[in-house]
Amino acid sequence: MRELTRRLTLSAAGALLAGTAALSGATAPAYASPVEPDSAQAAQQPTLTYGQDVSNYQPQHDWAASPAQFGIIKATEGTDFRDAAFARHWSELGKKGIVRGAYHYGHPANDPIAEAEHFLSMVNSQSSQPGDLLVLDLETTDGKSVEEVNAWAKAWLSHVKAETGVTPMFYSGWNFADTHGKGLAEYPLWVAHYSKPKGMVTPPADWKTWTIHQYSDSPVDQNVSALSPDELRALGRASA
Repeated sequence: MRELTRRLTLSAAGALLAGTAALSGATAPAYASPVEPDSAQAAQQPTLTYGQDVSNYQPQHDWAASPAQFGIIKATEGTDFRDAAFARHWSELGKKGIVRGAYHYGHPANDPIAEAEHFLSMVNSQSSQPGDLLVLDLETTDGKSVEEVNAWAKAWLSHVKAETGVTPMFYSGWNFADTHGKGLAEYPLWVAHYSKPKGMVTPPADWKTWTIHQYSDSPVDQNVSALSPDELRALGRASA
């Protein structure tokens, strides 16, 4: 997503990290495991599930023509921003029939419960279906300490889980997650890392595995998962 970077440099595609990376073999239903570059496993990587994520920066993204097998879209940010493209993207993903998810861009300067409720009000305003994913996108500290950001993330994630029964994903860049993500390993990791070869990303912080890898933001945010579409759905809503 990299929302903060886009607001600051809309003409630059991927200012913080460069290159490409991807995801490799799954060792448990909810996660994918890293593969060392020189290991025998590298030659036996499973077929990767390709996905895209978009926001109001791509309001007319053509999901019908997209090869994506999962799509994750921005719903909200902070305590008052609602993505104007969310309803269209949500509907188009529903028509396409692929795994879909919604994410919230968090601001630790605000109350985490207020932000979580803002996100849920937006998501719940649209129709739901089994397998819909919920995600916290955390990329900024708003001047808060590591401990404060970490506590904020835990509060947001636990509240959404309590309200929906869904264990939300946690999205961030590798370095941010490594610094601020201690104690969040129970939440599936969606990590952005553009400078590692495909399938060679080591999980940051306390995570032993990771679920989705965002490997490029050109021409649109591109992702891969070693999980099948059905395995990804198993991480989402149990019912509509």
